[in-house]
Amino acid sequence: MSTKNVSAAEALTKLKEGNKRFVSGNLEHPNLDIPRRESLTTGQAPYAIVLSCADSRVVPEYIFDQGLGDIFTILVAGNVASQSVTASIEYAVAHLGVQLVVVMGHESCGAVGAAIAGGDNGPSLNNLVGHIAPAVKLAAEQGKMAVNDVVKENAKLGVKELRERSTILTKAADNGVEILPAYYALGSGEVSFLD
Repeated sequence: MSTKNVSAAEALTKLKEGNKRFVSGNLEHPNLDIPRRESLTTGQAPYAIVLSCADSRVVPEYIFDQGLGDIFTILVAGNVASQSVTASIEYAVAHLGVQLVVVMGHESCGAVGAAIAGGDNGPSLNNLVGHIAPAVKLAAEQGKMAVNDVVKENAKLGVKELRERSTILTKAADNGVEILPAYYALGSGEVSFLD
């Protein structure tokens, strides 16, 4: 059940193929049977990590047509790479051998909309949108203040933060782990991997 044999490129291909099935409606629903569930009682070996928004319309296992134990999924509003989120990603890379990390924003993200709108949302939400504020600033400097432009910048900055703030992830990236930004379109179901 080791993921050490699944390269970042192979993992990315699996995600892209699964997303094509999701977009077309030709789902396989792999790894959802009783034997798969029972096999996971002794451990896990996901082949990819997906940090995504907690939005109920954004479910990585469905979007990538994957099953139990395939994706190490972390959901937080605005796909924010807080310290706890970063620690979870570090765990999956360092202890489970995962070679691909995807930071995925999505169309019409409410947390990003709150960051753009500003104002006082209470201490917890203010803390969360504070993590998104640099993406708002960067998009404004580029003259792109539409929410979906900021969503994309936020995913890109999330990748940058993971690479720069975590010595574990910096070292892992130097040794072949890929950390990529992505954008999910709600209507089409398509995931675009951003440069």
